[in-house]
Amino acid sequence: MFKLFKVTLYLLLVASSLDLHGQNVKYQTDKHVVNQQERMVFKQWNRKKFTPTRGFLSLNYQYWLTWGLHPNYPKTDLRPLSVVGPQSRRLLMVAAMRSTEEAYKLHADTLRNTALSETANYAGIASQTDPLWQLYYKKEFQDLLDFNQADPFEGLEPQVKDYLEQGGSGDWYRQESQMLRERLEAARTTNLDRGSRIIAYHRMLGEYRKLLAIWDTKRQRATLYLSIKDKVKELQESTTVAKATLGKSDLQIADDILSRAKL
Repeated sequence: MFKLFKVTLYLLLVASSLDLHGQNVKYQTDKHVVNQQERMVFKQWNRKKFTPTRGFLSLNYQYWLTWGLHPNYPKTDLRPLSVVGPQSRRLLMVAAMRSTEEAYKLHADTLRNTALSETANYAGIASQTDPLWQLYYKKEFQDLLDFNQADPFEGLEPQVKDYLEQGGSGDWYRQESQMLRERLEAARTTNLDRGSRIIAYHRMLGEYRKLLAIWDTKRQRATLYLSIKDKVKELQESTTVAKATLGKSDLQIADDILSRAKL
């Protein structure tokens, strides 16, 4: 049994030593192959390293056996990254395509920005965000925009209001204000050039201020007319009383006064 163990151990040692010797491989390199590999990739082109060479008086038989059937092959630069190599052409084409793509992208971005700017200038839906409208015209037209909720007779006495309503001034003011309000809404919602829209705002603001001035004048004149009318009526009543008292005795005058007091 012990002898069998020794024999087995010996065989294992021999096998391991043979395996170690078998792994010591010596790589054989051929300079011709190496030169060809360098010629095909990145290193600088050098015809002197193109082997086998002609030799003395071109008597090297290896050269003729190798390059006799295709003598132009050693003269051709086959590096992919050479000046006219396929990889260099591909890189140049990629660079040209990238430059063209960037030019198209810049052109497309310019068109997009121009379209957005034109949309903001022309679209009626964007007129609400116009800075000039927000800062000035919206405040000036606020009473006109809220005309349906506002009372045009605010601050007037009832008799003045009735006089304006009966004379048709109230209906005239409502109609003119409604027409102006509709024109303003059309200018705000219609697709229109921003400059034309601002000019329309300016013209309608002048018309609106003129309308307010006329309406204020009508209110003042109505108040003045009714005030004068009341004064004239009082004067007429006092004149009538004075005429009625002429030619009466003191007793009749006293009876008239007492009768009016009772009433």
